[in-house]
Amino acid sequence: MKWTEEHQSIREITAKFVDNEINPFVDQWEEDGIFPAHELFKKLGNLGMLGISKPEQYGGLGLDYSYSLVFAEEMGRVQAAGVSTGIGVQTDMATPALAKFGSEELCNEFLVPAITGDAVFSIAVSEPSAGSDVASIKTSAEKNGDDYVINGTKMWITNSIQADYFCLLANTSEGPQHKNKSLIIVPSDTKGVSVSEPLKKLGLHSSDTAQIFFDNVKVPQKNRIGDEGKGFIYQMIQFQEERLYAAAAALKGYENIIQETIEYTKQREAFGKAILDNQVVHYRLAELQTEVELLRALTYNAVEEYIEGKDVLTKASMVKLKSGRLGRELTDACLQYWGGMGFMWESSVARAYRDTRLGSIGGGSDEVMLGIISKQMGILD
Repeated sequence: MKWTEEHQSIREITAKFVDNEINPFVDQWEEDGIFPAHELFKKLGNLGMLGISKPEQYGGLGLDYSYSLVFAEEMGRVQAAGVSTGIGVQTDMATPALAKFGSEELCNEFLVPAITGDAVFSIAVSEPSAGSDVASIKTSAEKNGDDYVINGTKMWITNSIQADYFCLLANTSEGPQHKNKSLIIVPSDTKGVSVSEPLKKLGLHSSDTAQIFFDNVKVPQKNRIGDEGKGFIYQMIQFQEERLYAAAAALKGYENIIQETIEYTKQREAFGKAILDNQVVHYRLAELQTEVELLRALTYNAVEEYIEGKDVLTKASMVKLKSGRLGRELTDACLQYWGGMGFMWESSVARAYRDTRLGSIGGGSDEVMLGIISKQMGILD
């Protein structure tokens, strides 16, 4: 990856924003179970950080995805992954398909406020009985004149309580599961839309997450993104940016955990010497740092190919798989070296332990990633 002054500028702007506008407040947001998305997104929008690789005609910077990668990597500095996840939903999970396949009218109405930070977006795909198995969703959108009438429910939806708009995947016809779905923009204040109480999660406490219900919700068919019946394909493409963002955003978070563990084990003594002075400890931390660098190299390589227009399905799946598994391994290993303090709820390593566990589930489970990689290898049909 070759870095330019623009890359460095985005890195510095993002790092400064995280240090001044996010990290001083994350403990309170974790306690509250929500962060102020409208306020935070508007500040990011004013800096141009919500549309880095989005088209200039809609207020984006029109840069390639390597610049979004830099932004995502600096998001790893956030000391509560619930916040960086909510931001990633806005930039890389709920809006890529809109930017790529949405009509000019649709983008002017919905993408523009997403980029300026005047609206909060949420991606509504998962359902109680269809998480990683996207093809099995049951939510329907039936035609009624010029409208769709939507019925169903979505589960584990990030930003849902504060969302102004949902990027909804629904079945718009009968037929094959991979050809009967469409992505539709649904305003959250539409009659028939309701949101549950916040879900109590193991981690990502500052991320507002809930179940959404759609009861005869009527929206114009013009709110559909792209062609009818291509929603599954669009969502699979959208998943690629989600997985690249997730891997990139993990890098500095993992490094921070390692560094904090080094500092703590320098100070903590047992049996007459610092914990860090034990060879097994500093060798293990060196090994984990090496793993982070390997993940970084693969992530960068996947982004380079993505920019070149190559199919990165395999590598995006690989970085997602590796990122989730490394998060579990790394936080567990580091927490062990903190001893009793690592088991305390308020310790940073305990929060990281809780937050990173979602990495092997959300956005496609480890097993789904392995299935994709196996098919791409020709092992499975």
